[in-house]
Order: sequence, then structure tokens, then C-alpha cells
Amino acid sequence: MKKLLLLFIVACGLFIDANAQSYEYKVITTVESIVPMGIGRSRIIEEKSPIDANAFTTERTDGKKSKQKDVKRSDAKVSLFAETKLLNFYSIAGINFQNIASNDALISSKINSLIEQGYELAFVTSGVESDSGKGDGKGIFITRFIFKKLKQ
Repeated sequence: MKKLLLLFIVACGLFIDANAQSYEYKVITTVESIVPMGIGRSRIIEEKSPIDANAFTTERTDGKKSKQKDVKRSDAKVSLFAETKLLNFYSIAGINFQNIASNDALISSKINSLIEQGYELAFVTSGVESDSGKGDGKGIFITRFIFKKLKQ
């Protein structure tokens, strides 16, 4: 009985190790303009040059002292990224449902392309900064699609 129990524990350990998987993540961001008259810019943005966040991370020693001044914002900017043109939510006549349907088709195409590359949609999060009334004329609808795939 003890040998059987030991064999079971070892088998479970091998099963857990075999299922311990490591993922790589990819973030795709859509920015859709909600600026009246269709003068905004809407895009799907995809980074093409990965960056190491650790190079831009510092630690505070006593809650006050920080070395963030040693980190340059300009070094954190990636110069290689893809942008896919989307249509704006508004046209001269107001909200444009054809533009929204067209954007849905473009976003679906991007998602399907990433699925074909082995990615799986893991999370979606969105936010909006809307036109706050007369004289504002600004607003965006932003969505982040977070994909994952097994590391090779």
C-alpha cells in the first residue's frame, strides 16, 4: 500500500511538472476617436520591438528616495510598431454605424490573425474619455486586447 501511495505521489508530481507552462503575452491596443465631425484619428496599435520593463523600474528605499530621475522617458519609447487605420465613430452627420461595423471587421481580422499565429485571447479591458460637452470636442475609446501563447 505504501509503494502504491508513493507511486501515486510521484506520478502526480510528474503530471504537475508536465502541465506547468510558461506563456508569452502580447498587447494590442485600439484607439477609436469619438471626436465630432470625424476629425480624430483611430488606430490599432501593435508593438514590434519588445522592451524590458526592468530597465525602467526603480525601488524606493524608505518610501521617499527614488532613482526615477535616472530613468529617461525617451528611452522607454519604442520606435518600431504597426498601426492599422480604423475609421472614426463620428462623421459630419454624427455617429456613423457603418464606420463601427467596419472597425469591428478590421479588429476581428487582427484577432483572427493573432489566433492563427498561436495566440489565445486572454483578457480585454477598455476605457473611454468622452466629449464633455460644448467646446470640448475631444474623446477616445480605447481597448486593450491581451493575448497569450505558450513559450517555445
